[in-house]
Amino acid sequence: MSERWRGVVAALLNPDLRAVLAELGAETTLTDARRARATERLVGLGLVRRDADGTARFDEASVRELLAEDAAPRPTGPERFLKPDGRIDRYPMRADDRRALLEWVVSRAIPADTVLTEHQLGERLAEFTTDVAVLRRYLVDHGLLERTPSGSEYARTD
Repeated sequence: MSERWRGVVAALLNPDLRAVLAELGAETTLTDARRARATERLVGLGLVRRDADGTARFDEASVRELLAEDAAPRPTGPERFLKPDGRIDRYPMRADDRRALLEWVVSRAIPADTVLTEHQLGERLAEFTTDVAVLRRYLVDHGLLERTPSGSEYARTD
């Protein structure tokens, strides 16, 4: 099953969307018996709860619990800025987040004490982005990568 159901269930948490949904369903006239059966079904599903006085109410807490069940963990750290395939989706605006992302790339692309030609470096950085020149420039600008004195090779600064 697709993850689309999460959006549908999450929509139930928005009172405006619930109101519109109710208005659209107002075309149907229910008998008291059908209304009671439908209400009990909604109680059984956890969408509705009964107050102490028996009044049926939408159960927001239950819907939130449903959405939390088996939810895919949200990425943390530099992984927040990656696409599912591990390539860079966007560069963070916050300096410390950007630095962490760049350090993450360097740690995976360039072994310590390795000197790479521009072509070799480009091949390794291409695993993380289509714009290798921008990534290389960011790595140099942030002091994580340096050009060797000859200017034709790159090495990690650590």
